[in-house]
Amino acid sequence: MTFSKNKKHQYLFFFILFFYTIFNGGNSNILIQINFILIGSLFLYCLKNKNYNLHFKFFYTKNKTSIFFYILFLFYLVFQIIPLPIEYLKLFSPFKYNYISRLDINIQYSSISLSPSNSFFQILNFISLLILVFILKMIFYTNRQKNRLFFFLTLIGAFSASVGVYFYLIGNPDFWIIKNISKNDATGFFINRTVFSCFLTLCFFSGIEYLKNIDHFVKNNINNFYNKIYIRIFLLFITIGIITSFSKLGNFLFISLITLYILQAFYINDKKNKFFLITLALIVLFDVLILGFYFGSEKLLNRFSFLQSEISQYLPSINEKKFSRAEISKFALLESKKFILFGYGGGGFENLFKINFKELSTDYASHAHSDLIEFIGEFGLIGTTLISVSLLFLSFKKNFFLFKNFLLCYLIIFILIFDFSLHIPIIQLLFVLLISVSYERSNNLKYKLKN
Repeated sequence: MTFSKNKKHQYLFFFILFFYTIFNGGNSNILIQINFILIGSLFLYCLKNKNYNLHFKFFYTKNKTSIFFYILFLFYLVFQIIPLPIEYLKLFSPFKYNYISRLDINIQYSSISLSPSNSFFQILNFISLLILVFILKMIFYTNRQKNRLFFFLTLIGAFSASVGVYFYLIGNPDFWIIKNISKNDATGFFINRTVFSCFLTLCFFSGIEYLKNIDHFVKNNINNFYNKIYIRIFLLFITIGIITSFSKLGNFLFISLITLYILQAFYINDKKNKFFLITLALIVLFDVLILGFYFGSEKLLNRFSFLQSEISQYLPSINEKKFSRAEISKFALLESKKFILFGYGGGGFENLFKINFKELSTDYASHAHSDLIEFIGEFGLIGTTLISVSLLFLSFKKNFFLFKNFLLCYLIIFILIFDFSLHIPIIQLLFVLLISVSYERSNNLKYKLKN
């Protein structure tokens, strides 16, 4: 079997995504470094192709402003880890200056970041995300190729779900790279059930988009017929995986995603697509009800009562010793005011928590359980403004305002507020990929290199 040049590059890209997935979503400093090397190598390899080189230049030209602010953001992250004279640190990070002053150590230089090593690897991670967007625009430039990307994301979601459900059914023993902290729910390759369910929800989204667009942008043939059957089977496995994760956030996002697709189906003019979406949504709901009661018994409805559960944690509690996710988020919010302008650096929350709760010994929180609060604390107002402006300029593009991107923004908002999943590289990567992919009305690429 021979592959075209496009497929070779795309399969290398898929290998990197697979590597991200099976190794805990890239959630460690060493994995971030390995992924950076893999992504950088693929990017340099793609630049050797004249066609890809032209695609890259075209994308850069069309998005100069957004890329400029993103690069400024990267330089700002570098500034956070540069050792500064201790007297300057008093201006940029009064909290760290006061903490160092209380130590019986003569320190002449120190960085703004509370964890310079973690912040360094976060810089590599954010560079990797930018390069991934470049690669995506270089090698996935026709609707057929974009369908191939959605197909693979659904496939890898089904594979992860199958592994997670299998280990859940046999009691979640540790096996090689799979370390199961919880024995009562499916987590697959990931650190916890919520990250697992958010990953699967994004893969499920990819499968729905594939089925929604396959008949519009690709000629109907026998391969498409079988591909749609495969995707439906993949979606079934993903559904089981989300249900057995028992994550309230994941199940809530999953069921609300289906609901929004049903609502959209009532307002579109394409009768064929409308009938298909409603039928698919009803089948998936059937899966949720039947499989949900089988795996979750009477807990089915409780797993979807996400908002009630999360909001109740923010209410005053009689038990002052209880240190819930909401308490950690409130702590992060209060502490972020001390780093309002320049932040405490990427990956610095763990050290911030340890400084304030020394009596907890080996127990600590590595994330704030609210991505929004943690990002603001890490980057400060300056860094948050730079990344927000970059994203705003990107969203001004005409093809950004699609129903697909509305759904992704909906998912992002809930995860930002109620969880730390957006601090996991694979979740960041999937959001970036899915938002960046948009279908063209024609497969003819105007800027394709002429022979």
